[in-house]
Amino acid sequence: MTKQKKFLTCDGNQAAAHISYMFSEVAAIYPITPSSTMAEYVDEWAAAGRKNIFGETVMVQEMQSEGGAAGAVHGSLQAGALTTTYTASQGLLLMIPNMYKIAGELLPCVFHVSARTLASHALCIFGDHQDVMSARQTGFAMLAEGSVQEVMDLAGVAHLATIKSRVPFVNFFDGFRTSHEIQKIEALENEDLAQLIDQKALAEFRARALNPERPVARGMAENPDHFFQHRESSNTYYEAVPAIVEEYMNEVSKITGRKYGLFDYYGAEDAERVIIAMGSVTEAAREAIDHLIAKGEKVGLVSVHLYRPFSAKHFLAAVPKTAKRIAVLDRTKEPGANGEPLYLDVKDCFYGQEDAPVIAVDDRAELEHPQRIQKKKATYESKQNDDSVFHKVSSFPLTGVPQDV
Repeated sequence: MTKQKKFLTCDGNQAAAHISYMFSEVAAIYPITPSSTMAEYVDEWAAAGRKNIFGETVMVQEMQSEGGAAGAVHGSLQAGALTTTYTASQGLLLMIPNMYKIAGELLPCVFHVSARTLASHALCIFGDHQDVMSARQTGFAMLAEGSVQEVMDLAGVAHLATIKSRVPFVNFFDGFRTSHEIQKIEALENEDLAQLIDQKALAEFRARALNPERPVARGMAENPDHFFQHRESSNTYYEAVPAIVEEYMNEVSKITGRKYGLFDYYGAEDAERVIIAMGSVTEAAREAIDHLIAKGEKVGLVSVHLYRPFSAKHFLAAVPKTAKRIAVLDRTKEPGANGEPLYLDVKDCFYGQEDAPVIAVDDRAELEHPQRIQKKKATYESKQNDDSVFHKVSSFPLTGVPQDV
Protein backbone atom coordinates (compact mmCIF):
# COMPACT_ATOMS: atom_id res chain seq x y z
CA MET A 1 0.00 0.00 0.00
CA THR A 2 1.50 3.35 -1.07
CA LYS A 3 1.70 6.27 1.33
CA GLN A 4 0.20 9.71 0.80
CA LYS A 5 2.58 11.59 -1.43
CA LYS A 6 4.59 14.56 -0.23
CA PHE A 7 6.35 16.47 -2.99
CA LEU A 8 9.61 18.40 -2.93
CA THR A 9 11.25 20.53 -5.60
CA CYS A 10 14.99 19.90 -5.37
CA ASP A 11 18.10 18.77 -7.21
CA GLY A 12 19.96 15.48 -6.93
CA ASN A 13 22.42 16.77 -4.34
CA GLN A 14 19.62 17.89 -2.04
CA ALA A 15 17.84 14.55 -2.45
CA ALA A 16 21.01 12.65 -1.50
CA ALA A 17 21.69 14.96 1.44
CA HIS A 18 18.09 14.65 2.63
CA ILE A 19 18.34 10.86 2.79
CA SER A 20 21.89 10.71 4.14
CA TYR A 21 21.00 13.06 7.00
CA MET A 22 18.38 10.56 8.17
CA PHE A 23 20.92 7.76 8.59
CA SER A 24 23.99 9.71 9.73
CA GLU A 25 25.27 10.54 13.18
CA VAL A 26 28.50 12.11 11.92
CA ALA A 27 29.34 13.79 8.59
CA ALA A 28 32.99 14.47 7.81
CA ILE A 29 33.06 16.89 4.91
CA TYR A 30 35.27 18.77 2.47
CA PRO A 31 33.81 20.64 -0.52
CA ILE A 32 34.50 19.86 -4.16
CA THR A 33 32.43 20.67 -7.24
CA PRO A 34 29.80 19.41 -7.97
CA SER A 35 29.25 17.64 -4.62
CA SER A 36 29.67 20.64 -2.34
CA THR A 37 26.01 21.47 -1.80
CA MET A 38 25.35 18.02 -0.27
CA ALA A 39 27.65 18.88 2.63
CA GLU A 40 26.26 22.43 2.75
CA TYR A 41 22.71 21.16 3.16
CA VAL A 42 23.74 18.76 5.92
CA ASP A 43 25.68 21.50 7.72
CA GLU A 44 22.73 23.91 7.43
CA TRP A 45 20.23 21.34 8.70
CA ALA A 46 22.46 20.39 11.62
CA ALA A 47 22.87 24.07 12.57
CA ALA A 48 19.08 24.39 12.54
CA GLY A 49 18.72 21.38 14.85
CA ARG A 50 17.10 18.98 12.39
CA LYS A 51 16.81 15.46 13.82
CA ASN A 52 17.85 12.27 12.08
CA ILE A 53 16.07 8.92 12.32
CA PHE A 54 17.62 8.35 15.74
CA GLY A 55 16.33 11.66 17.13
CA GLU A 56 19.81 13.22 17.07
CA THR A 57 21.38 16.20 15.33
CA VAL A 58 24.16 15.18 12.96
CA MET A 59 27.67 16.16 14.07
CA VAL A 60 29.30 17.88 11.08
CA GLN A 61 33.06 18.33 10.90
CA GLU A 62 34.86 19.99 8.00
CA MET A 63 38.38 18.68 7.54
CA GLN A 64 41.46 20.07 5.77
CA SER A 65 41.06 17.92 2.66
CA GLU A 66 39.15 14.96 1.26
CA GLY A 67 41.89 12.69 2.59
CA GLY A 68 41.26 14.05 6.06
CA ALA A 69 37.51 13.66 5.64
CA ALA A 70 37.92 9.99 4.71
CA GLY A 71 40.25 9.45 7.67
CA ALA A 72 37.69 11.04 9.98
CA VAL A 73 34.99 8.78 8.52
CA HIS A 74 37.17 5.74 9.19
CA GLY A 75 37.86 6.74 12.80
CA SER A 76 34.25 7.66 13.48
CA LEU A 77 33.05 4.30 12.14
CA GLN A 78 35.52 2.47 14.36
CA ALA A 79 34.04 4.39 17.27
CA GLY A 80 30.59 3.02 16.41
CA ALA A 81 28.96 6.08 14.82
CA LEU A 82 27.12 5.89 11.49
CA THR A 83 29.14 8.26 9.34
CA THR A 84 28.84 9.74 5.85
CA THR A 85 30.84 11.93 3.49
CA TYR A 86 30.27 13.61 0.12
CA THR A 87 32.75 14.05 -2.70
CA ALA A 88 33.60 13.88 -6.40
CA SER A 89 36.48 13.63 -8.86
CA GLN A 90 39.98 14.09 -7.38
CA GLY A 91 38.35 14.30 -3.96
CA LEU A 92 37.27 10.67 -4.25
CA LEU A 93 40.78 9.68 -5.33
CA LEU A 94 42.18 11.19 -2.13
CA MET A 95 39.79 8.98 -0.16
CA ILE A 96 40.85 5.70 -1.78
CA PRO A 97 43.48 4.64 0.82
CA ASN A 98 40.92 4.92 3.61
CA MET A 99 38.28 3.26 1.44
CA TYR A 100 40.41 0.12 1.30
CA LYS A 101 40.62 0.13 5.10
CA ILE A 102 36.91 0.81 5.61
CA ALA A 103 35.93 -1.98 3.21
CA GLY A 104 38.56 -4.38 4.55
CA GLU A 105 37.27 -3.86 8.07
CA LEU A 106 33.64 -4.27 6.92
CA LEU A 107 32.51 -0.94 8.31
CA PRO A 108 29.05 0.11 7.10
CA CYS A 109 28.90 3.59 5.59
CA VAL A 110 27.88 5.44 2.42
CA PHE A 111 29.98 7.85 0.38
CA HIS A 112 27.68 10.02 -1.76
CA VAL A 113 29.41 10.94 -5.02
CA SER A 114 28.24 13.32 -7.73
CA ALA A 115 30.40 11.62 -10.36
CA ARG A 116 32.77 13.92 -12.22
CA THR A 117 35.63 13.89 -14.68
CA LEU A 118 39.20 13.46 -13.46
CA ALA A 119 41.75 16.04 -14.62
CA SER A 120 44.04 14.49 -17.24
CA HIS A 121 45.17 16.52 -20.26
CA ALA A 122 42.86 19.27 -18.95
CA LEU A 123 40.60 20.08 -16.04
CA CYS A 124 36.90 19.38 -16.49
CA ILE A 125 34.31 19.85 -13.75
CA PHE A 126 31.44 18.13 -15.56
CA GLY A 127 29.98 14.69 -15.10
CA ASP A 128 31.31 11.36 -16.18
CA HIS A 129 32.26 8.16 -14.33
CA GLN A 130 36.05 8.34 -14.24
CA ASP A 131 36.13 9.00 -10.51
CA VAL A 132 33.82 6.19 -9.37
CA MET A 133 35.44 3.76 -11.79
CA SER A 134 38.77 4.54 -10.14
CA ALA A 135 37.32 3.33 -6.83
CA ARG A 136 35.63 0.15 -8.00
CA GLN A 137 38.49 -2.06 -6.78
CA THR A 138 38.38 -0.75 -3.19
CA GLY A 139 35.71 -3.18 -1.99
CA PHE A 140 32.92 -0.61 -1.80
CA ALA A 141 29.58 -1.65 -3.27
CA MET A 142 28.43 0.83 -5.92
CA LEU A 143 24.85 1.97 -6.48
CA ALA A 144 23.95 4.27 -9.40
CA GLU A 145 21.00 6.56 -10.02
CA GLY A 146 19.90 8.31 -13.20
CA SER A 147 17.38 10.91 -12.01
CA VAL A 148 16.58 13.09 -9.00
CA GLN A 149 13.67 10.81 -8.03
CA GLU A 150 15.94 7.77 -8.20
CA VAL A 151 18.42 9.50 -5.90
CA MET A 152 15.65 10.10 -3.35
CA ASP A 153 14.44 6.50 -3.57
CA LEU A 154 17.69 4.58 -3.84
CA ALA A 155 20.06 6.55 -1.59
CA GLY A 156 18.10 5.09 1.31
CA VAL A 157 18.61 1.61 -0.13
CA ALA A 158 22.38 2.18 0.05
CA HIS A 159 22.18 3.21 3.73
CA LEU A 160 19.88 0.35 4.67
CA ALA A 161 21.89 -2.24 2.76
CA THR A 162 25.24 -1.17 4.20
CA ILE A 163 23.97 -1.60 7.77
CA LYS A 164 22.66 -5.09 7.07
CA SER A 165 25.51 -6.31 4.84
CA ARG A 166 28.47 -4.56 6.55
CA VAL A 167 29.74 -3.71 3.06
CA PRO A 168 30.33 0.05 2.58
CA PHE A 169 28.66 1.77 -0.40
CA VAL A 170 29.46 4.45 -2.94
CA ASN A 171 26.12 5.95 -3.93
CA PHE A 172 26.65 7.92 -7.14
CA PHE A 173 24.84 9.95 -9.77
CA ASP A 174 26.06 12.15 -12.59
CA GLY A 175 27.64 15.44 -11.65
CA PHE A 176 25.59 18.48 -12.76
CA ARG A 177 23.42 16.32 -15.04
CA THR A 178 21.65 14.92 -11.95
CA SER A 179 23.33 16.66 -9.01
CA HIS A 180 22.11 20.08 -10.14
CA GLU A 181 19.00 19.15 -12.10
CA ILE A 182 15.91 20.52 -10.33
CA GLN A 183 12.82 18.33 -10.41
CA LYS A 184 9.56 18.06 -8.52
CA ILE A 185 9.80 14.66 -6.85
CA GLU A 186 8.13 12.60 -4.15
CA ALA A 187 10.02 12.95 -0.86
CA LEU A 188 10.69 10.25 1.71
CA GLU A 189 10.68 11.07 5.42
CA ASN A 190 12.25 9.63 8.58
CA GLU A 191 9.17 7.60 9.45
CA ASP A 192 9.12 5.98 5.98
CA LEU A 193 12.57 4.45 6.27
CA ALA A 194 13.14 4.08 10.03
CA GLN A 195 11.08 0.90 10.14
CA LEU A 196 13.34 -0.74 7.53
CA ILE A 197 16.58 -0.52 9.54
CA ASP A 198 17.95 -3.90 10.60
CA GLN A 199 18.16 -3.14 14.33
CA LYS A 200 20.08 -6.34 15.09
CA ALA A 201 22.78 -5.50 12.53
CA LEU A 202 22.92 -1.92 13.84
CA ALA A 203 23.35 -3.13 17.42
CA GLU A 204 26.13 -5.47 16.31
CA PHE A 205 27.90 -2.59 14.55
CA ARG A 206 27.79 -0.52 17.73
CA ALA A 207 28.98 -3.48 19.80
CA ARG A 208 32.07 -3.78 17.58
CA ALA A 209 33.08 -0.17 18.35
CA LEU A 210 36.50 0.40 19.86
CA ASN A 211 36.10 0.57 23.60
CA PRO A 212 38.77 0.55 26.33
CA GLU A 213 36.48 -1.73 28.35
CA ARG A 214 36.65 -4.34 25.57
CA PRO A 215 40.14 -4.02 24.04
CA VAL A 216 40.84 -5.53 20.62
CA ALA A 217 43.72 -5.29 18.13
CA ARG A 218 42.88 -4.10 14.60
CA GLY A 219 44.88 -3.13 11.55
CA MET A 220 47.61 -5.69 12.16
CA ALA A 221 50.48 -6.60 9.81
CA GLU A 222 50.15 -10.05 8.22
CA ASN A 223 52.37 -12.26 6.13
CA PRO A 224 51.20 -13.73 2.80
CA ASP A 225 50.24 -17.10 4.28
CA HIS A 226 47.49 -15.42 6.30
CA PHE A 227 46.77 -12.19 4.43
CA PHE A 228 44.85 -13.61 1.49
CA GLN A 229 43.05 -16.17 3.59
CA HIS A 230 41.55 -13.24 5.46
CA ARG A 231 40.87 -11.34 2.21
CA GLU A 232 39.01 -14.31 0.76
CA SER A 233 36.99 -14.70 3.95
CA SER A 234 35.08 -11.52 3.05
CA ASN A 235 33.57 -13.14 -0.06
CA THR A 236 30.41 -14.27 1.69
CA TYR A 237 29.60 -10.67 2.67
CA TYR A 238 29.81 -9.52 -0.95
CA GLU A 239 27.87 -12.50 -2.24
CA ALA A 240 25.00 -11.49 0.03
CA VAL A 241 24.86 -7.87 -1.17
CA PRO A 242 22.71 -8.27 -4.33
CA ALA A 243 19.93 -10.07 -2.43
CA ILE A 244 20.04 -7.49 0.37
CA VAL A 245 19.87 -4.56 -2.06
CA GLU A 246 17.03 -6.24 -3.95
CA GLU A 247 15.17 -6.80 -0.69
CA TYR A 248 15.40 -3.11 0.25
CA MET A 249 14.48 -2.01 -3.27
CA ASN A 250 11.32 -4.06 -2.91
CA GLU A 251 10.61 -2.50 0.49
CA VAL A 252 11.04 1.02 -0.89
CA SER A 253 8.78 0.07 -3.80
CA LYS A 254 6.05 -0.86 -1.34
CA ILE A 255 6.30 2.65 0.13
CA THR A 256 6.56 4.62 -3.10
CA GLY A 257 4.79 2.45 -5.66
CA ARG A 258 7.86 2.75 -7.94
CA LYS A 259 9.52 -0.52 -8.89
CA TYR A 260 13.30 -0.83 -8.88
CA GLY A 261 15.62 -3.71 -9.61
CA LEU A 262 19.37 -4.22 -9.64
CA PHE A 263 19.01 -3.86 -13.42
CA ASP A 264 15.87 -2.24 -14.84
CA TYR A 265 14.69 -3.03 -18.36
CA TYR A 266 12.70 -0.52 -20.39
CA GLY A 267 11.47 -1.07 -23.92
CA ALA A 268 9.92 -3.60 -26.26
CA GLU A 269 9.38 -7.10 -24.85
CA ASP A 270 10.84 -8.53 -28.07
CA ALA A 271 13.66 -6.00 -28.45
CA GLU A 272 16.45 -6.99 -30.82
CA ARG A 273 18.66 -3.95 -30.17
CA VAL A 274 19.44 -3.09 -26.55
CA ILE A 275 21.71 -0.54 -24.91
CA ILE A 276 23.25 -1.01 -21.46
CA ALA A 277 23.97 2.13 -19.46
CA MET A 278 23.91 3.75 -16.04
CA GLY A 279 23.40 7.29 -14.90
CA SER A 280 21.57 10.22 -16.46
CA VAL A 281 21.80 8.86 -20.01
CA THR A 282 19.10 6.35 -19.12
CA GLU A 283 16.49 9.12 -18.86
CA ALA A 284 17.22 10.40 -22.37
CA ALA A 285 17.38 6.83 -23.67
CA ARG A 286 13.84 6.12 -22.46
CA GLU A 287 12.52 9.01 -24.54
CA ALA A 288 14.42 7.75 -27.58
CA ILE A 289 13.02 4.25 -27.02
CA ASP A 290 9.44 5.57 -26.88
CA HIS A 291 10.08 7.45 -30.13
CA LEU A 292 11.52 4.42 -31.91
CA ILE A 293 8.94 1.93 -30.63
CA ALA A 294 6.21 4.22 -31.96
CA LYS A 295 7.87 3.78 -35.37
CA GLY A 296 7.74 0.00 -34.99
CA GLU A 297 11.36 -0.61 -34.00
CA LYS A 298 12.32 -3.30 -31.49
CA VAL A 299 14.63 -1.54 -29.05
CA GLY A 300 15.24 -1.46 -25.31
CA LEU A 301 17.46 -0.32 -22.45
CA VAL A 302 18.93 -1.99 -19.38
CA SER A 303 19.65 0.57 -16.65
CA VAL A 304 22.34 -0.52 -14.21
CA HIS A 305 21.74 0.34 -10.56
CA LEU A 306 23.89 -2.07 -8.52
CA TYR A 307 27.21 -1.89 -10.37
CA ARG A 308 29.31 -3.54 -7.65
CA PRO A 309 28.97 -6.35 -6.76
CA PHE A 310 27.91 -7.04 -10.38
CA SER A 311 25.30 -9.81 -10.35
CA ALA A 312 25.50 -11.70 -13.65
CA LYS A 313 22.35 -13.64 -12.74
CA HIS A 314 20.26 -10.50 -12.32
CA PHE A 315 21.80 -8.84 -15.37
CA LEU A 316 21.08 -11.74 -17.72
CA ALA A 317 17.53 -11.96 -16.40
CA ALA A 318 16.99 -8.30 -17.32
CA VAL A 319 18.17 -8.56 -20.94
CA PRO A 320 15.44 -9.75 -23.33
CA LYS A 321 16.10 -13.21 -24.77
CA THR A 322 15.31 -11.74 -28.20
CA ALA A 323 18.30 -9.35 -28.08
CA LYS A 324 20.58 -9.75 -31.11
CA ARG A 325 22.79 -6.69 -30.75
CA ILE A 326 23.89 -4.82 -27.62
CA ALA A 327 25.64 -1.47 -27.26
CA VAL A 328 27.30 -0.70 -23.93
CA LEU A 329 27.49 2.98 -22.96
CA ASP A 330 30.40 3.59 -20.66
CA ARG A 331 31.14 7.08 -19.45
CA THR A 332 34.83 6.75 -18.73
CA LYS A 333 38.12 6.16 -20.51
CA GLU A 334 40.78 3.61 -19.56
CA PRO A 335 43.69 3.99 -22.00
CA GLY A 336 45.34 0.69 -22.87
CA ALA A 337 42.44 -1.49 -21.71
CA ASN A 338 40.67 -3.96 -23.99
CA GLY A 339 37.45 -2.11 -23.25
CA GLU A 340 35.81 0.15 -20.73
CA PRO A 341 34.62 -1.33 -17.39
CA LEU A 342 30.89 -1.76 -17.96
CA TYR A 343 31.50 -3.15 -21.44
CA LEU A 344 33.91 -5.77 -20.09
CA ASP A 345 31.43 -6.74 -17.37
CA VAL A 346 28.66 -7.19 -19.95
CA LYS A 347 30.90 -9.15 -22.29
CA ASP A 348 31.94 -11.44 -19.43
CA CYS A 349 28.30 -12.16 -18.55
CA PHE A 350 27.59 -13.38 -22.09
CA TYR A 351 30.82 -15.34 -22.49
CA GLY A 352 29.95 -18.95 -23.27
CA GLN A 353 26.21 -18.23 -23.40
CA GLU A 354 24.26 -19.96 -26.16
CA ASP A 355 22.95 -17.61 -28.87
CA ALA A 356 24.70 -14.67 -27.23
CA PRO A 357 24.03 -11.29 -28.85
CA VAL A 358 26.70 -9.32 -30.64
CA ILE A 359 28.17 -6.87 -28.13
CA ALA A 360 29.38 -3.59 -29.57
CA VAL A 361 31.45 -1.30 -27.41
CA ASP A 362 30.18 2.27 -27.18
CA ASP A 363 32.42 4.17 -24.83
CA ARG A 364 31.37 7.69 -24.02
CA ALA A 365 28.16 7.29 -26.08
CA GLU A 366 29.94 6.85 -29.38
CA LEU A 367 30.07 3.43 -31.03
CA GLU A 368 33.45 2.18 -32.03
CA HIS A 369 33.72 0.02 -35.12
CA PRO A 370 34.92 -3.55 -34.47
CA GLN A 371 38.30 -2.57 -35.96
CA ARG A 372 38.44 0.24 -33.37
CA ILE A 373 37.90 2.98 -35.98
CA GLN A 374 36.31 5.70 -33.93
CA LYS A 375 33.62 7.77 -35.56
CA LYS A 376 32.48 11.32 -34.77
CA LYS A 377 31.84 12.31 -31.19
CA ALA A 378 28.35 12.68 -29.80
CA THR A 379 26.88 13.54 -26.42
CA TYR A 380 24.85 11.38 -24.08
CA GLU A 381 22.04 13.75 -23.44
CA SER A 382 20.36 14.39 -26.82
CA LYS A 383 17.57 12.16 -28.05
CA GLN A 384 19.09 12.18 -31.54
CA ASN A 385 22.28 10.71 -30.13
CA ASP A 386 20.37 7.86 -28.47
CA ASP A 387 18.53 7.24 -31.75
CA SER A 388 21.89 7.10 -33.51
CA VAL A 389 23.16 4.52 -31.04
CA PHE A 390 20.29 2.18 -31.91
CA HIS A 391 20.73 2.75 -35.65
CA LYS A 392 24.48 2.18 -35.49
CA VAL A 393 23.91 -1.03 -33.55
CA SER A 394 21.46 -2.19 -36.23
CA SER A 395 24.18 -1.80 -38.87
CA PHE A 396 26.48 -4.30 -37.15
CA PRO A 397 26.37 -7.76 -38.77
CA LEU A 398 25.17 -10.64 -36.65
CA THR A 399 28.16 -12.78 -37.60
CA GLY A 400 31.81 -12.13 -38.10
CA VAL A 401 32.11 -9.39 -35.48
CA PRO A 402 35.10 -9.98 -33.18
CA GLN A 403 34.01 -10.38 -29.57
CA ASP A 404 37.28 -9.04 -28.20
CA VAL A 405 37.15 -5.51 -29.56
